[in-house]
Amino acid sequence: MGKIKALFKSKLTKWLAMACGGVVLFFLLLYGGVYVGVFGKLPSKEALGALKQEKATQVLDKNGTLIGKYYIYDRQPLAYKAFPKHLIDALIATEDVRFYEHNGIDGKSLLRVFFKNILMGDASAGGGSTITLQLAKNLYGRQQYALFGVLINKFKEAAVARRLEAVYSKKELLTLYLNTVPFPDNTYGIESASQKFFNKTASALTVSEAATLIGTLKANSYYNPRKYLKRSEARRNVVLDQMVNYSFMDKAEAEKIKQDSLTLDYHSFNHDVGLAPYFRAQVKKEVSQILKDHKKPNGNRYDLYRDGLVIHTTLDATMQQYAEAAMREHLKALQKRYEASYGEAAPWQNKDFLIQTLKKTPAFRQLKSKGLSDAAVMDTLAIKRELNVFNWDETPTQSMSVIDSLSHYLKFLNTGMLSVEPATGAIRTYIGGVDYRYFKYDHVSQSQRQVGSTFKPFVYTSAIESGIKPCKYYTLEAITYTNYDNWKPTNSGEAPENAKHLNYSLEKALSQSVNTIAVKVLHDVGISKVIAQAQKMGLKTELPAEPSLALGTAEITIKELAGAYASFVNESRPVTPYMISKIEDQRGDEIVAFKPEINQEKAFTDYTRQVMMQFMQATVNSGTAHRLQSVYGLQNAIAGKTGTTQDNKDGWFVGITPNLVAVTWVGNDDYNIGFKTTGLGQGANSALPIFAKFYQKLNRDSAFNAITRAAFETPDKDVLNDLDCQPEKEDGFFKRLFKSNKKTKEFKAN
Repeated sequence: MGKIKALFKSKLTKWLAMACGGVVLFFLLLYGGVYVGVFGKLPSKEALGALKQEKATQVLDKNGTLIGKYYIYDRQPLAYKAFPKHLIDALIATEDVRFYEHNGIDGKSLLRVFFKNILMGDASAGGGSTITLQLAKNLYGRQQYALFGVLINKFKEAAVARRLEAVYSKKELLTLYLNTVPFPDNTYGIESASQKFFNKTASALTVSEAATLIGTLKANSYYNPRKYLKRSEARRNVVLDQMVNYSFMDKAEAEKIKQDSLTLDYHSFNHDVGLAPYFRAQVKKEVSQILKDHKKPNGNRYDLYRDGLVIHTTLDATMQQYAEAAMREHLKALQKRYEASYGEAAPWQNKDFLIQTLKKTPAFRQLKSKGLSDAAVMDTLAIKRELNVFNWDETPTQSMSVIDSLSHYLKFLNTGMLSVEPATGAIRTYIGGVDYRYFKYDHVSQSQRQVGSTFKPFVYTSAIESGIKPCKYYTLEAITYTNYDNWKPTNSGEAPENAKHLNYSLEKALSQSVNTIAVKVLHDVGISKVIAQAQKMGLKTELPAEPSLALGTAEITIKELAGAYASFVNESRPVTPYMISKIEDQRGDEIVAFKPEINQEKAFTDYTRQVMMQFMQATVNSGTAHRLQSVYGLQNAIAGKTGTTQDNKDGWFVGITPNLVAVTWVGNDDYNIGFKTTGLGQGANSALPIFAKFYQKLNRDSAFNAITRAAFETPDKDVLNDLDCQPEKEDGFFKRLFKSNKKTKEFKAN
């Protein structure tokens, strides 16, 4: 019996030994196959030593603040010296406490995992992965294999980890790891994560913030602090405990940090959201064109998304925040009044109008191209589904059909706002629309709209340049111009009973934006001279040679208008608004730099400039823009001009201060829909409040005293003398007696 047992034990022992040997041999063969490249070539030490990480291109404001990125992977590599010590401590304590002791593979951890996790089923034993192994995975990812995929990938990572340890120092490995490891929200590297979740560079992370980000590495979706703040906070506390356990920090300090709630300062650098998305989109367009003419030293083209360029812009991030806040505050309130003014008679609810508009859409045309009848197309487009749509009340998801969606979007007012430094043309704020996610069309750079009365300063500038005195009087009386289809320009509101005999000086005519006088001034100066003057002031758009030009029927971009108006506070010289100051490569070497484009030739005399500034200050002090003072309480040195186009389609305001010129437009993207009333749609009500609220915010920030406390130049004595007259006067008895009653005339083009 004993012999049988001994024989059995001997065979079992041999069988077990053979099985174990076979398993070991299998692992060795599999590892050998991985090592020699049977499952894909492993990177050589030379390749590992020349690792080139793709790096996001950064967009900086004028003060070096990060405002955006262009990337495939959201990554901004840092040098080791930029990492705070507590960040490294948190990483080591949580992910690989024996990091400085092993050569890429931690044998003790693997044994622990084998016995506790595999044999005893203790999931808390961890996975045995070192920082170097994780780095290998981060750098090269994992591939899919039909059999033994997990083992093959693990062996590949182990081989790469050993080679990484042979090529790099421990500090260099930590640097590579922290610059490549994935964090929540598709973010790669600690710097990008720090900027996104805490709006600061990684070097400025507190212990709490560093522990939070390191804590997300366990499962970056599950512990995403943006989505699961309390869960992330609990994970942060685990990291702090680990730091205490391994003597990286004092327990009392850790407990004190745990008492503080986790606070985020989240800044998304997604192309569609965040600060100044329209500006960043335009910068990308311009940089893409610029880089076509510049190549790397090796002759290759720059890659905007991978080469880690640094784009320095002229934008002021704080001013942009104020401008966007002002826009949202006003437009949200104006939209409610706009919709209420139409009531049930709103054009976006009119069936015939909707059908006509719908037939112009790509969705309708695509279905028609398939041979469907109009009725069948309408039935298809009437099917409801869940859609993300824009709303000021921030309820984006609604059940809507395509027809519903069209009606929904037709009702919204949109806007464009640009402010520039008049001495250089540097763009300080840029708002292309109400929300880039839903309205991609840029009203600053792309849109050309009729500018209304904001064109009148060009007419009056030409008049003063032509020798017409500021105190020349014009009657308010409306005249019919027979050679232009009996066109009869009129003024807004009811005409005074004595309009035929009431005369305004040029200053009052402009400050009150009197249409009838603007056309008469254009007649006296000549259309061709006014057009030439506007071109000297920087307008490149072709202007219509019609009498209605005086009332702003020309369609001009906000950019052009801003550059031209800058001449009034830039020694009579227009500027070209620009947004990029320089572009650098990732080493900080300059690729290209840009200087302001300022017209060296004056567009008009100093006398004209000073007269026009008095005219436009009167617009604010007592004219159509007086609500800047009466409603919004602004007592700054401000000049300006309001503008409203025919049928209240566009509202404009141009605000001029000594060191900032801002242009604001408000209207509906569909030109068939205007404001219901002039009271609501006039520039003083629709566009001016954005500037006013913006300037209120600047006034409250002492950092902008150089803008808000600046004063206009003092006019020369001859200017003040020529302006010293009554703003209005009535015709005397004899002039009334002999004044012609003829209310028609021909308009002379020149």
